[in-house]
Amino acid sequence: MQGVELRIKGKVQGVGFRPFVWQLANQHGLNGDVNNDGQGVLIRFAAPPGEVLERFLADLQTRLPPLAQISEIIRRDTNWPTPPAAGFHIRESENTQMDTQIIPDAATCPHCLAELFDPDNRRYHYPFTNCTHCGPRFTIIKAIPYDRKNTAMAAFPLCPQCEKEYRDPADRRFHAQPNACPACGPHIWLQDRQQILATHETALQHTALLLRQGNIIAIKGLGGFHLACDAGNRAAVELLRRRKRRPTKPLAVMVPELHFLQDLTAQERDLLTGSAAPIVLLAKHKVPHLADNIAPYLQEIGVMLPSNPLQHLLLRAVDRPLVMTSANPSGQPPVLENKSAVENLTDLADFYLCHNRDILQRADDSLLRVAFDGPETLRRARGYVPDEMPLATRSTKNVLALGADLKNTFCLLRGDKAVLSQHIGDTANEKVRSQLRENLALFQHIYQFTPQVIAVDAHPGYFSSAVGRQLAAQQQATPVEVLHHHAHIVSVMAEHHCNEPVIGLALDGIGMGENGRLWGGECLLADYRHSQYLGGLPAVALPGGDLAATQPWRNWLAHLHQFVPQWREILAATCTEPHWHALSNAIERGLNCPPASSAGRLFDAVAYGLGIAPPRVSWEGEAACRLEALANRSAFATGAQSAVTIPVNMPLIGNQLDLAVFWQSWLDYRAAPADKAFAFHYALAQGFARLAAGCARRHQCRTIVLSGGVMHNQLLRRLLKENLRPFHLLSAQQFPMGDGGLSLGQAVIAAHRQTDNT
Repeated sequence: MQGVELRIKGKVQGVGFRPFVWQLANQHGLNGDVNNDGQGVLIRFAAPPGEVLERFLADLQTRLPPLAQISEIIRRDTNWPTPPAAGFHIRESENTQMDTQIIPDAATCPHCLAELFDPDNRRYHYPFTNCTHCGPRFTIIKAIPYDRKNTAMAAFPLCPQCEKEYRDPADRRFHAQPNACPACGPHIWLQDRQQILATHETALQHTALLLRQGNIIAIKGLGGFHLACDAGNRAAVELLRRRKRRPTKPLAVMVPELHFLQDLTAQERDLLTGSAAPIVLLAKHKVPHLADNIAPYLQEIGVMLPSNPLQHLLLRAVDRPLVMTSANPSGQPPVLENKSAVENLTDLADFYLCHNRDILQRADDSLLRVAFDGPETLRRARGYVPDEMPLATRSTKNVLALGADLKNTFCLLRGDKAVLSQHIGDTANEKVRSQLRENLALFQHIYQFTPQVIAVDAHPGYFSSAVGRQLAAQQQATPVEVLHHHAHIVSVMAEHHCNEPVIGLALDGIGMGENGRLWGGECLLADYRHSQYLGGLPAVALPGGDLAATQPWRNWLAHLHQFVPQWREILAATCTEPHWHALSNAIERGLNCPPASSAGRLFDAVAYGLGIAPPRVSWEGEAACRLEALANRSAFATGAQSAVTIPVNMPLIGNQLDLAVFWQSWLDYRAAPADKAFAFHYALAQGFARLAAGCARRHQCRTIVLSGGVMHNQLLRRLLKENLRPFHLLSAQQFPMGDGGLSLGQAVIAAHRQTDNT
């Protein structure tokens, strides 16, 4: 019998797509069927009249379910060996070669939220309410196709009522794999270190009371545990800081509803209320009535709304903002299991709000801001992973890229699509290393992905690179080394589908450059295959090697020693560290003081020189973030004064920024600390803008790319873009500009190099 097949690819599994197709087909009077398989969704019809099919196709693309996205529709005429049964049917899923998207976890939808607080609904106050439009996806999956048996919900057989919903194509919960109710689904309980104290609704109310009394509670969420306390209680926040050994690092806050915030822009509202429900960085004045030790020395606070029913219930019960930060001992990944929480968080939490649905995939809270130039992603995880990234070109090989050792992510690239893992973190910790290995195995299993090429960072000491080389040997794949800063630039190019050579400014802490040099402030000529060094910051000693990244005074010493003749007198007056004399001797003798052109360490030096950086930072980027916050308090930053009068300069000597001139002019500048902080940003932006503009003209490039972790500094990025207005400027929005986006660049570079070799 003559028929038509429609192959649908995109976000079409686990989002209510098949019942949507079933309803449309019945509305249009079509006979046929629909099913899931590894390729996406397959729709088959007995050949309908042309105009009927065209109307169906139009509705298919314009009336999609909330979480669904179609990336491709392939139409094929076919012959069926036997006529289809009358009507339209939903067939069982088939497990074939994986070529479809897995859906990220989605925040509770309005329908489920209304049911959650409806006393007449059977799911009233049920902490695991969900439907095809919302709920856990990635965090509960262990295999494809996305069916209940392949998720953490396999342990919870459906009761008759839930089974009826699950089987009814007209129901909102048709094939909602996490579907459950109080009769058949997961449940919560409150416990201390020894015993269960309360269950179900009582557990929720007791938890709210304990939080109001100033206790710290470990709460199991979708992708891990959080530590929660009253965000308006200064003593509770300080207790959490002492226990977590987190003296100043900013803490994220969850508010019950939008009316707890003020002066939000439309974009900020959209991010907060979207299905991803990320943490959004907001100016402090927009988040009133918080303790003053939530984000000390900074101008922003990370804020999120409840993203799952348990959080909605708890926040409604306490009716106040809560600190909601990852539940992990210092330096370790967040815990995922109830037993691990009680064992590992015993020094952090007073009580534990647990549940019995397993977290199969860790997913930290994503972190974004609405910047002056659009949305900006600082950490990409829950709500966004594992979304696909469409690429402008198609790879002939399967590529796996391993990222970097800090803020680690990895990337799978196949054809013209790339999938980045969730944020995994700092691989210096053995538990994080284990999670990296487990996630690599899982992604390859779920996507039925066998890499033919494995891209790694060029740094010989990276753990992630060692893992990549081991995998290449085991799986007979070709290893490809990629320069750190080339990958930074290409990650932005890939996001924006930029296919032309660009001038790239890559500013970060440390990364491996050409000929074994340590880079961190470079101007490169780059395309998808190659990069060429064009200039940047001069190399400066890193006294003590890696210690320089955590002790800003070491960089103050190194910069003054190299660029300021009167360095001894200045250090004697400003440096409180007793060992600086010995360290200066080590610099002169070249003992454990590798040279590096690091923008990050330059920020540390300036921050220490202003007296705003502690001798030892407690979190990565602390000194630089304090410096930016201080600079933004200057009248120059708001435009109240003209910056052209600032007598601080960072000119070019050949192809390098002249730090000797900068330091002397900056030290001679008699101004308030905020103005001196701004002057540094202004001089650095002017210097790099001159370098990039000159290189762009010389190499006839119209596009300049900004990347690297330092580019998350909004003030510096704004000043650079203001100085480079004649050019086409690109910076990342969907992926971090820091190391969290590095694996995308590595994968794209490796794919193009292998294309050249085939």
